[in-house]
Amino acid sequence: MRMMLKITLPTEAANRATEDGAFQRVMDETMTKILPEASYFVADKGCRCAMLFFDLTNSSDIPGIVEPLFKALNASVELQPAMNANDLRTGMSAMMQTK
Repeated sequence: MRMMLKITLPTEAANRATEDGAFQRVMDETMTKILPEASYFVADKGCRCAMLFFDLTNSSDIPGIVEPLFKALNASVELQPAMNANDLRTGMSAMMQTK
């Protein structure tokens, strides 16, 4: 299932992680692990934020994905299902056929 992983980093922790190399290391490891189809890096409410869109094949993979973010970066994470335009079109078509 396509998921959005939103990673929000508190400013002080992100500053330290940027300076000591942990940010780049953990993000590289995360990207290698989940192979996102898209990734975006933004400022959100004054904090560094990444939004990674990837295919989650098994929910038991979640701890291995998020724990390094919690431990090394003091990150807040959100995981939620996401659709692209084709998924929405397919879902809407299926919904209309059940009426």
